[in-house]
Amino acid sequence: MKVGGVENPVFEPPIPGLSSQRQAAPSAAGPDVVSAEEGPCGWGRFVPKALQLCNNAEGYLAAYSLLAIFQGIVVNGLINISISTIEKRYELNSSLTGLISSSYDIAFCILSLFVSFFGESGHKPRWLAFSAFMLGLGSLTFSLPHFTSGKYHYGTKIEDTCQIPGTSSANFTCSTSTRSSLSSYLYVFILGQLLLGIGGTPLYTLGTAFIDDSVPKNKSSIYIGIGYAMSLMGPAIGYILGGQLLNIYIDIQIPESAKMDRDDPRWLGAWWIAFLACFFAMWLLVIPFSCFPKHLPDTVEESSAYESNNSQCFRSFSCHWLCHVSTKVYRKSVWKDTKFFCNSWRTGTLHNLTAPCNANCKCLRAMYYPVCGRDEVQYFSPCFAGCASQLFNLEKTYHNCSCIGKPKVEIGSEDFLYEAVPGKCPPKCGLLPLFLATFFFAVVFTFMAVTPTTVAILRCVPDKQRTFALGVQSVFLRLLGTIPGPILFGAAIDNSCTLWDINECQTTGACWVYDNESMAYQLMGISAACKLITIIFVVIAVWLYKPPPASAALSEKSSGMVSTVHT
Repeated sequence: MKVGGVENPVFEPPIPGLSSQRQAAPSAAGPDVVSAEEGPCGWGRFVPKALQLCNNAEGYLAAYSLLAIFQGIVVNGLINISISTIEKRYELNSSLTGLISSSYDIAFCILSLFVSFFGESGHKPRWLAFSAFMLGLGSLTFSLPHFTSGKYHYGTKIEDTCQIPGTSSANFTCSTSTRSSLSSYLYVFILGQLLLGIGGTPLYTLGTAFIDDSVPKNKSSIYIGIGYAMSLMGPAIGYILGGQLLNIYIDIQIPESAKMDRDDPRWLGAWWIAFLACFFAMWLLVIPFSCFPKHLPDTVEESSAYESNNSQCFRSFSCHWLCHVSTKVYRKSVWKDTKFFCNSWRTGTLHNLTAPCNANCKCLRAMYYPVCGRDEVQYFSPCFAGCASQLFNLEKTYHNCSCIGKPKVEIGSEDFLYEAVPGKCPPKCGLLPLFLATFFFAVVFTFMAVTPTTVAILRCVPDKQRTFALGVQSVFLRLLGTIPGPILFGAAIDNSCTLWDINECQTTGACWVYDNESMAYQLMGISAACKLITIIFVVIAVWLYKPPPASAALSEKSSGMVSTVHT
């Protein structure tokens, strides 16, 4: 390594007119083998002419993008937005659902090196067909508990208003011997995540390398960028689709005996529908991937003359790993915590749960059903607000609330026909537009680094080691990024909790109320630290790398150029 940096001729700009100087040269595997591997698109002897229109880099990119979108929908979208519903339905605590979330990355870490090493010399499109099959199987497995656990037993409605002493019928018996069998479905969800991890492994290693194999080097970053851009649409679609489906009752048809709507604490949404739809979609993608040949026709095979310098460039490439790992921690926090963080603002102060105004109401702390009083204060539930009655007109309203004071702004009595309404008080965050604008640019600049980093890795290692390098990179991302990232952010979120769910059996559950200011400082502090680490390693990588003189690069490139192989 030289003092000024590391040399690598691969990053030299293309020399005008150099392509016309290429001369035909047989491949190391022999022209007959290459011709056979660049065969038509089809299955054996069945090669429809219509399929040959897709037998090119653009056709492969379209199939790759669709698979990346559906993978993102399931792994980074649907699972995240459905996890709270799954917790309630199958009586799981947050630590167990955290294990479910980590199972994907665990499977990815275990198989990434194996798949990338043996898949490099294999039939990459068929590996992608295997990826689509396993992703579909994982989605199906993840939805199976809904079909095998029976109908959802919503239970009897617990009165949410203040009860007169002696009339409450809610009796609770704490027993450690009774345990619901629903929690055993934890292992089915873990299995589903493991299958999704197996399916996701070839996608961003072999799939990305095949794009780089199939297009000229000066266009590789464009194709990879398009593929990654499509993959980023997946989580957004997953959140939107999953959120809309949660408005549908979990068993589709609400039982006639159940008088409940989406505001009822017993309501659970149809989380499983989208998983089932993605299962069918991803299994359909097995068809196009299975018909692609090992190499696309007219594949441009670049020279490997620069391999002698790769040992020097590898020092810079390790820096690229660490840079990408710190970026991945931030990226993971974006998908995991953005929705929750933006929705966590609230107004007013939560009164002490037990106060003289509700001391005789026999309120259940296990039932969190927030209401907004006319005094612009948010209360834990109508019962803790001291509300003794409720009315159903166009919407539910609560009245005769002993704990709710006068409105902060005096309004005519005709405008205040209620004392509390269901839901949280409207947020009053004057700096929210500034936060969203800053957050938007932070996300944009974060994801701008993804494609250049991937292309840099592909150029810094020998051709035969590119997929293995991407596999090693993926392992580093999981071990130092996506696995500890949610744990770190989860600890920060738990640390900002001010009111935990503690039922009558003194069992602690999820957090009901957070200190939003504390949470904001902790989450943004962690994110800022990750970005600072990213900048440091990028600077180190740039300092270590130094292109060679133009004359040396031209000499090495000209000595090893091979022509496009035509069938």
